[in-house]
This record gives sequence, structure tokens and C-alpha cells, in this order.
Amino acid sequence: MLALAAGADQLPPALVERLAQARAFVTEQTEAFSREIDAGMAAARAQLSGTDTRRFDACLDQVFGRRQIYRNECAGVHFPFLPAYDFFDRHHFPWFAELEAKTDLIRAELEAVIARSQTMRPYVAMDPGTPQNKWSPLDGSLDWSAYFLWEYGEAKEEACALCPNTVAALQAVPHAKIPGRAPTAFFSILRPRTHIPPHTGVTNTRAVIHLPLIIPEGCGIRVGGETRQWQVGEAMAFDDTIEHEAWNDSDELRAVLIFDVWNPFLTQAERDLLCRYYGLAESSGHNPVSKGPL
Repeated sequence: MLALAAGADQLPPALVERLAQARAFVTEQTEAFSREIDAGMAAARAQLSGTDTRRFDACLDQVFGRRQIYRNECAGVHFPFLPAYDFFDRHHFPWFAELEAKTDLIRAELEAVIARSQTMRPYVAMDPGTPQNKWSPLDGSLDWSAYFLWEYGEAKEEACALCPNTVAALQAVPHAKIPGRAPTAFFSILRPRTHIPPHTGVTNTRAVIHLPLIIPEGCGIRVGGETRQWQVGEAMAFDDTIEHEAWNDSDELRAVLIFDVWNPFLTQAERDLLCRYYGLAESSGHNPVSKGPL
């Protein structure tokens, strides 16, 4: 009844009041039920790690209306049957610790780039005549800017020369290497009081990595139904075809090193087949593949 009423345009005032009472009753009963279940599950959950309980917790959160579960929305290639995780667990990336150990060196190079006023470019650059949309406030704006080290698989020589420690750290990472597509790596700068609107990426065949470098209070990122605050030197990985957004509500700039790697759930055989596919698509006269990393 409540679900049917939610789709109605106009309801009699008396029915509106009764529906409000019904919603309040259902909410109260659901909250009581969830407390009972949470209490009953506590002992079993205490014996398991957060990794072991993560999917089960998301299941219960959806059952009790505590979170929404998002699906992949790919502008390019969608690879079926991959788990639609928002944030990937760290154990899929055993090289995180080695990367994180280089945080101070990487941040120092970024700060030097900023101090030299090296050319940052707006991350959002729409074609002239594009209709107004959610990206219009950021179009051509340095409120969200990027300094690329690699873009679509090509090294930016000047940037790499200025950031040798960052390049060395990235070269130690098991990147996907696809001519004209991957890897991509850049410093992402978000000015104070800037919000990146909810959006989705190109393909779920990749994982996007963030290494936080300069993180004032009031910064965060939401991927699907989970919100996190970046912590300097703590890498994170997520599927950017799950709706995500980010913000800097502080009075200082926020800086993160961003790059992409293969989705950890792809097998080596699947990665090899994808590389062959992208190569054939690129050389064909048709090429339906959306341009972008991976």
C-alpha cells in the first residue's frame, strides 16, 4: 500500500495523514527488528573480520533500508559478472604498502610543481556548444584541475622529469598497459569549497587508485552507498562505474595522486583478451569503444 501510494500524484488529505501514520509505524517496526537482528548477530560477527562480513553487512543494510546498493553504469565497455564493489578490499593490492611508503617523496614533488606554477589544466573541458549540465560549473575551471604524468598510455615528458620519485613509485605498480588507453596517472587538485558531482566512469575493467597527499579537514568521497574521508598516505581503490562524488569543504586545497590498474577480479586470460580486443577496435575503421583509460 505504501509503495503504491508513493507513485500517486494527488491524495485526499485524510489519506495523506493515514499514510504518514503508517510510514511511522513501519519505520518503528523496522528499526526494532533491525536492532534485534543486530544484537543476535553480534557474537557471530565478532569472530569474523570486516572483510568477511562486508557483503553480509551490506545485505542487512539494504534489507533494513540503511543503504542503497548501486550497480555499474559504464559509458564504455561493461565486463559482465564482475562483483560490483564500491571500494575494493586492500588485500587485492599487496603493493599498496610499498606505494604508501613513498607518500612523503611524492607529496614533496607535487608541492614543488605547485610552487613552480607548473601548468595545471581543468579536469573538465567540454566541447563548445555543449548544453548546460551538471559539469558546467567546473567546465574550464581550475577549481578541479589535473597535472598528468601519463595520459592514455603516453608519458608526459616534462611532468615525468619533474617528478622522478613519483614516476618510480608508479612504475613499480602492476599497471594495465594498453596503447592509446592505459595507464593514466595524474595529480588531482580540488580547490576550497569545490564539489565534484555524482558521476560514473567508462569501464568496470579497471580499479581507480587514490593516494591522498594533501587532505585538510572537511574533505570526503562517496562511492555508491559508502562515504570515506581520505587519510594522507593511505591508498584506496574503487570501481568508478559505481556512482561516486567528492568534495572539499575546507579553506585549503586537496590533492590526491590518481591512477588506474586492472580490476582485481579479472583473470590474466581475460586481461589478455581485453588487450587484444582494444587493439583490434583501435585499428578498425569502426571503433565503437569509448575513448578513455582502459
